[in-house]
Amino acid sequence: MSRTIVGAGDPKAVKRYSGYLAVDTKRQSYFGSRFMGVGEKAETPIQMLPHLENDAGDTITYDLVMQLKMKPVRGDNTLRGKEEDLKFYTDSLLIDQLRGGVNSGGKMTRKRTIHNLRDIGRVRQSEWWARLFDETLFIYLSGARGINEDYIEDTDFAGYAGNPLQAPDSRHVLYGWDSTSKATLDATDKLSLEIIDRAVAIARTIGGGTSGIPALQPVKIDGEDHFVLVMHPWCEYDLRTALNTGNWLDIQKSLATSEGRNSPLCKGGLGMHNNVVLHSHNGVIRFSDYGAGSNVKACRNLFMGRQAGVVAFGSPGTGLRFDWNEETEDRGNQLVITTGSIFGVKKCGFTIDGTRRDFGLLSLDVAAADPN
Repeated sequence: MSRTIVGAGDPKAVKRYSGYLAVDTKRQSYFGSRFMGVGEKAETPIQMLPHLENDAGDTITYDLVMQLKMKPVRGDNTLRGKEEDLKFYTDSLLIDQLRGGVNSGGKMTRKRTIHNLRDIGRVRQSEWWARLFDETLFIYLSGARGINEDYIEDTDFAGYAGNPLQAPDSRHVLYGWDSTSKATLDATDKLSLEIIDRAVAIARTIGGGTSGIPALQPVKIDGEDHFVLVMHPWCEYDLRTALNTGNWLDIQKSLATSEGRNSPLCKGGLGMHNNVVLHSHNGVIRFSDYGAGSNVKACRNLFMGRQAGVVAFGSPGTGLRFDWNEETEDRGNQLVITTGSIFGVKKCGFTIDGTRRDFGLLSLDVAAADPN
């Protein structure tokens, strides 16, 4: 009986599996499936800028346009010459190629068809890409690699594509309870509803108007203003145990009864407090050198509004975000599948009057230790 075989390196397989890989990776990515929207007008924590997917180049520039603050001209007084100029603050994002691959081994080792190997390779690599993508976003949004033991990149990682890691500026970092700095944080300064409420108050009042400082814009869920907090599971534990059962149930109910509970931003959420959707993820960056003795364990939880970070992809020549390549080695005995993507990630920030300010993000640095 005859059958159709799509051999290694066949263009049909390359395009098909490139598309599959892109879909699988987005679905498995924590940030990609919840917090990402396309374009600079997306009202989401992460904005994906598509400018380089079809155009040549390796750099995207994006602008922050400040609010107007001119006083109105009264009556019949002349307006000419009193108009206010538009003030733009610009940041840029570079992209570069990253690649990974799997070697299926020799024919006697595999004992499978090429098609099964493609499926297995796609699943494994989509998991790897989703993990790498999420870890990269956590690192860039936090402005530090931290000490997380299960990360792909080493603790001395300094960034991709020439996009430097940017530590939080002093206006956009809060410390647990009564601490005011990294050095004053002690082991009791854990995540609490108080620091979440403090973050909300700051987020609603920081900048804007005539201050010359960018406001922290909330995300939209069914037309309502919200913020998103992604905390480490150890911080989730501290928050749960600090509250009585009724308080925690109220937090859970507030999300379950919210009109926007079906929004991707609420997907997998723990609950909602003070219009902040609460999430927990073990990728949140951890540290071990806080406190006066540099021995307090801490986490940098991410309190996000709109445009906390940006991501850009460049097509690897296939019109898709991922490239799929198949080759045989050892005279056709081994099938090697290689995947690649051209992208860049950066935390949004703008230099105003010589000082770089985070945009769309507050960092909540609190003590957090393994409860085990």
